[in-house]
Amino acid sequence: MGVGDRLHQPHRASRLPRRGPRRGLAMDAAIRCEGLVKRFGDFVALDGLSLEVPAGTIFGFLGPNGAGKTTTIRLLTALDAPTAGQAFILGHDVQHGGPPFRRQISHLDQNPGLYDWMTGRELLEFVGGLFGIKGQDLKARVDQVLEETMLTAAAKRRVRGYSGGMRQRLGLAQALVNEPDVLILDEPASSLDPAGRRDVLDIIARMRGRSTIFMSTHILADVERICDAVAILDEGKLLVESSLHDLQERYARPVFILEPESWQEEKVAPLVEAIRQRPWSTGVRVEHGEIRVNVGTPQAASVELLSIVAEMGTPLARFQRDRPSLEDIFLELVDDNGGTE
Repeated sequence: MGVGDRLHQPHRASRLPRRGPRRGLAMDAAIRCEGLVKRFGDFVALDGLSLEVPAGTIFGFLGPNGAGKTTTIRLLTALDAPTAGQAFILGHDVQHGGPPFRRQISHLDQNPGLYDWMTGRELLEFVGGLFGIKGQDLKARVDQVLEETMLTAAAKRRVRGYSGGMRQRLGLAQALVNEPDVLILDEPASSLDPAGRRDVLDIIARMRGRSTIFMSTHILADVERICDAVAILDEGKLLVESSLHDLQERYARPVFILEPESWQEEKVAPLVEAIRQRPWSTGVRVEHGEIRVNVGTPQAASVELLSIVAEMGTPLARFQRDRPSLEDIFLELVDDNGGTE
């Protein structure tokens, strides 16, 4: 979030750097939504969203484009008001919480607003000053977040000279200056290259237990890598809310992977369609030269799949049974809901 956004409010008391879990952080839900509805005219962007985010966890908030993720974040950060329902953070109604409550929260947009003419250190000192952190406390806190975000060596450089990955890490540093109890992230790594994504995810993972992190993203591999729990939203409705482990166990039905020896569209397309028509097929997708088949009855599928392949005359380089990935589960849920990516 930009330094002028609503959540960034100054306070009088300085705050010393703190490490490790906060006292009482893991007791209750840090974020709770109760029947959140948001309408724009006749369009329902959010339709009765109710969920709880356990304190101290990294929570992945998933959904196709237009599912309502950004709308939810705007309601959680009080940048917009719900048509109906309530949202609570740390037990406070977000629409009525005052400055002491807002000092406990930070929000980072996908493209953080940064002052390019400042150095990285100057920007963080400016933000820290807005929170009332002063003197040696401010210097110590800025030093700490620069180290945590791997920007110490670039602290004296103008922000305009930062790479995309460095700018995103500086945005994270800015959001961490006030040592938030709740950190709300909107697509924190989606615009970065693989190395930049890894760096940002490592920083977020190190925050586990120190802050509750609510992370909206469409990169499912990132969620599998660092999140403890997830919610999947589609067309404004919550499809599932679960720990990552329980979600994968619940949808533990295997996935069959078929890799044709040569990719000939005129042969692959009929094969995919034939598989889709089988009653045990719960989802088929094609990517990276593979056909991934979600199934409801694995025994029937394992026999019939090979028969279909033989009938269609499509030689395979690989036929493999695998556990479903989060992407497999996500697409199955969204397809069942009638949504599209």
